Amino acid sequence: MRIGALPYLEQSKKPSETTFRGIRREFGEEVEEQNPSISCFRAKSFRFNSNLRLVSLSTEQREEEGERMGKITYKRLKGSQNMRQRLLLATLKSTPVLIEDIHADDTLPGLRPHEISLLRLFEKLTDDCLIEINETGTKLKYKPGIIVGGSHLVHDCGVSRAIGYFLEPLILLGLFARKTLVIILKGITNDSKDPSVDTFRSTTFPLLKRFGVPSEGLKLEIKSRGVSPHGGGEVHLTIPTVQHLTATMWTDEGMVKRIRGEAFTTRVSVQLGNEMIYAARGIFNRLLPDVYIASDYRKRSEAGNSSGYGISLVAETTSGCCISADTTVSYPRGDEEEDIEGEEKKELIPAADVGEKLASVLLEEIEKGGVVDSTHQGLLFLLCALCVNDVSKVRVGKLSPYGIETLREIRDFLDVQFVIKPDPSTGTVILKCWGSGMKNLSRKTT
Repeated sequence: MRIGALPYLEQSKKPSETTFRGIRREFGEEVEEQNPSISCFRAKSFRFNSNLRLVSLSTEQREEEGERMGKITYKRLKGSQNMRQRLLLATLKSTPVLIEDIHADDTLPGLRPHEISLLRLFEKLTDDCLIEINETGTKLKYKPGIIVGGSHLVHDCGVSRAIGYFLEPLILLGLFARKTLVIILKGITNDSKDPSVDTFRSTTFPLLKRFGVPSEGLKLEIKSRGVSPHGGGEVHLTIPTVQHLTATMWTDEGMVKRIRGEAFTTRVSVQLGNEMIYAARGIFNRLLPDVYIASDYRKRSEAGNSSGYGISLVAETTSGCCISADTTVSYPRGDEEEDIEGEEKKELIPAADVGEKLASVLLEEIEKGGVVDSTHQGLLFLLCALCVNDVSKVRVGKLSPYGIETLREIRDFLDVQFVIKPDPSTGTVILKCWGSGMKNLSRKTT
């Protein structure tokens, strides 16, 4: 850094050789002798004020100084909320972010295992990505790289969160990558916290087609299922690249014409899957005749490392909407139960009750209205905001907390604001926005 370029130095005053000797004595820094008046030094923890006096800098001041003089401007954020959306939007917009106070008030502060795994996944998909985490894990510097994509990628998602937690940002990054994304994901395929891989295949992929994503390139294969707590599942995902997303006018919900679904079991009796199917059909058959729920019974290596069962349901409407719901029940291992002293063993919900309960949840989602269920609101808003410079208009049911937080992050990162208008006659909400004009400039064209 040249002295003449320092913003805190008056150009009319030139430092004397005595001044530079003082710097050497105090900081032990070597100074080039060819021209002392414009020489440079490497000390990063001080600066000159207007009177040529040496002033020490705090950590925050050094960071601000480095951002001004080091050519990188970080968007400063606080807290751990919406970490996934923030990292995704920062990567899509190539915006460096500095996130502080990550889980700072928790008993175990710092980044969680699934958040670290998400950062590693982003690093695999991008080129020239820079990630810096402090010792306590409460501070993260993230400078996104170019989204490359590619094939023969493998990522272990761990068992802290299900694969569904990683699929949403992974799909959006794959759409705007340089090359078609082909990746193997390992971990938990089904749990009660994150959307299952079945839901992504039956509901999320049809949603993407609404925005111009080619259906022939989308592919998700479930090689083996894995439930909590030990996972063991594996899925193969293929996402094609697009030049841009197409704006959509999607307000017609239509009428439900059929129910589809899939019940699975891993390392338990197949009778549990039959009970879930029978119970769910008992509710739907009173309302419409076209109901089909497939069964997927996994054994041995295809059943993962834990025992469990679950069901995924989707309602298809006459206008092409897909409303979904899913749930999973899993057993703890015997040795884990023995290790927990003084605690009663967890009683699992009977399979028949699981089927009935999920059927009721799906009916509630249908009653709320909208072209997507509450789980997919965030993804729907992201797709609308990333479209070309045109108007998108969609209808959803009651805004979910996840959907509201996503709208806020879209405003902060993409500078896109939605016009929200309730529809009292149907109890739904209509949202309109002008797309940010996101284009895939790195996509290979033939």
